[in-house]
Amino acid sequence: MRTLLTAALFGAVATLATAEDITVETARGPVAVQSAPETLVSLDLAILDILDRLEIPVAGVAGGVKPEYLTQYGNPPYKQLGSFFEPDLEGLNALSPDLAIVAGRSASAFDNVSSVAPTIDFTAQSTDLFGSLRRNMTEIGSLYGKEDMAAQLLADLDSRLATLRELSGEAGTALVIITTGGRMSTHGAEGRFAIVFNEMGFAPAIKEVKAGNHGQPISNEFILETNPDWVFVVDRDAAIGRDGQPAAQMLDNALVAKTKAAQADQIIFLDPADWYLVGAAGPTALERAMTQIMSALQD
Repeated sequence: MRTLLTAALFGAVATLATAEDITVETARGPVAVQSAPETLVSLDLAILDILDRLEIPVAGVAGGVKPEYLTQYGNPPYKQLGSFFEPDLEGLNALSPDLAIVAGRSASAFDNVSSVAPTIDFTAQSTDLFGSLRRNMTEIGSLYGKEDMAAQLLADLDSRLATLRELSGEAGTALVIITTGGRMSTHGAEGRFAIVFNEMGFAPAIKEVKAGNHGQPISNEFILETNPDWVFVVDRDAAIGRDGQPAAQMLDNALVAKTKAAQADQIIFLDPADWYLVGAAGPTALERAMTQIMSALQD
């Protein structure tokens, strides 16, 4: 039988205690969790990506758009439990999970979710995305006795990342752009796509960029003035299935055409599901993200 203990870690984090507890490292500090929780809920796509690769069954997930490699989780028998920001607490309570995992977008609902189910937070840190993925996959693997599988997946990702860094070291500068609703913003080495610079090894085309989820608003004139060797573009509207001006159309203009990136055919439209929905924080999303960028570097 589960019991819920109180801990004073990072603002009263709940510790889940049973006769067969295992301590896991989370975004809110170490937490004792029932080993191999039978009924599991994931309210984050990157965590769902990890669970899928480790072949760990889930009973419920957050509703909404999912990448094609996770579309099966949008149908029965998987319960759709509201949105990331507003989970269906009644549905969650009815499911009575042994463990619910929040992260990223759903982390803001931690208190509400933990009021009806044992809950942990595996939010990834954007400035150490692969480190967060390593932690999350390792801890989830240890919960279910799948340490070897997790270690092998991480070793493969490590190898790919090393290869990518070798290629990016000679690639020049990069600018990362996200488009939505006819507007553009850029993200630097402290922003949500920091992995491009900090772990994939590209040199930032601009040093001072406003940090945060929404980044720094920019224009076509800004792109020309910055004049990067590479431009990586994430189309948010395409990711969430919303009608809007496509990113390729926004950047198809005389100003952007003068940049080094455009003239070298080095404006890369990143897969919006991998980069926006999953945030490259799951193993499949990161594999696909690295494959796309390495392919562009090798052309």
